Amino acid sequence: MSIQHNSMRVSQKTDTLIIWLYAILVTIGICCIFMVEYKPGMNVMQNILGGTTNFSKQTLFAGVCVIVATFIMLSDSKLFTAFANLFYAFGIVLMLATFVLGKNINGSKSWIPLGGGFNLQPAELCKIFVSLALAKYLSRQETDFSKLKSQIIGAAIAMVPAILSIAQQETGLALVYSAFFIVMYREGLPSTILITGISVIILVVATLLLEPNTLAIILTLIAAIIIFILRRQIKRQKNILTIIVTLWLVCVSIQRFAVPYFFDNVLKCYQSTRVYSMVGKDYDCTKNKHASNNTSKAVRKPDDYNVRQSKIAIGSGGVIGKGYLKGTQTRGKYVPEQSTDFIFTSIGEAFGFVGSFIFLLLYLLLLLRIIRLAERQRSTFSRVYAYSVVSILFFHITVNICMTIGLFPIIGIPLPLISYGGSSLLTFTILIFIMLRLDADRQMVLR
Repeated sequence: MSIQHNSMRVSQKTDTLIIWLYAILVTIGICCIFMVEYKPGMNVMQNILGGTTNFSKQTLFAGVCVIVATFIMLSDSKLFTAFANLFYAFGIVLMLATFVLGKNINGSKSWIPLGGGFNLQPAELCKIFVSLALAKYLSRQETDFSKLKSQIIGAAIAMVPAILSIAQQETGLALVYSAFFIVMYREGLPSTILITGISVIILVVATLLLEPNTLAIILTLIAAIIIFILRRQIKRQKNILTIIVTLWLVCVSIQRFAVPYFFDNVLKCYQSTRVYSMVGKDYDCTKNKHASNNTSKAVRKPDDYNVRQSKIAIGSGGVIGKGYLKGTQTRGKYVPEQSTDFIFTSIGEAFGFVGSFIFLLLYLLLLLRIIRLAERQRSTFSRVYAYSVVSILFFHITVNICMTIGLFPIIGIPLPLISYGGSSLLTFTILIFIMLRLDADRQMVLR
């Protein structure tokens, strides 16, 4: 009777709008994957029951996710606080295990084979564990997040899986972990850190766009203008001039030495090529220490091809689209990785601008609803976790959409609940339903 009473209480307090949005998006994802794989005369039921196609596997994954979601909603919310650190440790062990047991897929050794053609990507699951561990740490009574020590520990919780992801050649997933800084900013991380990070990104982009001497002159002029504006304050406090000159030296050093070194010696040729192509520039692979002797600028073509075909597919949809199962680019398999990284192109081609706009509105409604859910929590643990979920979703959605229309380098991260992949779908399902379970007990103070 107690289990039945608990389930009734949880169901009454569960945010049904988020569940409906989740179900709609998962359904859209399966339909899009089917659209990519559809061939005239295909026996749909046979393919679904056979489990040989991506859309049949995604349907199976969705069924598993329903079971997992139900289990989460029937569990005790205190379990997530009690085992948060243990889950995190388990995730790190899983990521370390990939170096021994890992399977190389598309140049990334970040998958553990499970048999039957299924693979597990621990870096995906670790997003759940980091969300729980960060929420656990920030909700402790002894944690003062205004202190530098606490901020460093919080950043370390998020960055350890990111570093392991980079070691596994999963740069895209590693970047996702930067979304946790949005959460930390909400919990009191100084805005200067956020501004510094954005400034460095702008400086790197400017370094790629502008000729080195031109950018150095611009930085010098900016420093000179600031000195002129603050000349009266500088007379009273000489250390202001020292700070401005130091910042100028740091900026010039970054654009002159740090950025070229990073692209030529740290990143691989194809990674540097993707970033340069995003800003419309050619990258000379002969400068890259990872490139072979016979490598040339021709290496850039595959990346250009992906984005170019993606733009053609989305653009060909026009205002209202060509209709479901009628897309020539989708049916012709012109867009690489269309079931995974470039799944949005099938929506753009089939349903056009109007359909894409409505689709993005569904995402926006989901994000806004989660933010509302986060702000109504009494518990810091629940609030931090909910903000972790919305930050991860926002990062994935923004980067994936920008990637398909050429505004961001191809880094290979899925579109949440839409792209094909069991690890990805399971991860987002667990993330969302743990949040819903915590929200059902929002009057409790969890630590």
